[in-house]
Amino acid sequence: MKSTSPSEDAEERAAGAVLFREEGGRRLYLLLRHKQGGHWGFAKGRIEPGEGTRDAALREIREETGIDGIDFVEGVSVESRYSVHRNGCGLLKTVTYYAARTGDGAIHLSHEHTDARWVNAVDAQSLLTHAESRRVLVSVDEALGPTGMS
Repeated sequence: MKSTSPSEDAEERAAGAVLFREEGGRRLYLLLRHKQGGHWGFAKGRIEPGEGTRDAALREIREETGIDGIDFVEGVSVESRYSVHRNGCGLLKTVTYYAARTGDGAIHLSHEHTDARWVNAVDAQSLLTHAESRRVLVSVDEALGPTGMS
């Protein structure tokens, strides 16, 4: 009988970013709509062998959005852990999200996504599909501090 709960040896690590830009005194976050499942979330993906979390986050941002010019906000990252099921087995997924600033608003979506939107924190809370993604956004937004009209 296959286990359906995560075990310590069934773990996947991923990295991504809560990508934002500032426009007119407001902070806007980039949300991506995934082709599989249609959920809204952030740019992220599996860490490849020999790759660090920041390198993986940079690669995923580039692959999923076409954006190259980003700056990590030092000291602002959030770890997210949740269970996923793959091939009938439970898996514990750990994602490290970095806060990352860009000045580039142009998005070139990957084949993995169907839509992208730059939205303020309030609208992002409404649009994000999963409660865990909303928790990550709140943590990052609070760590970044006020910007005027969020």
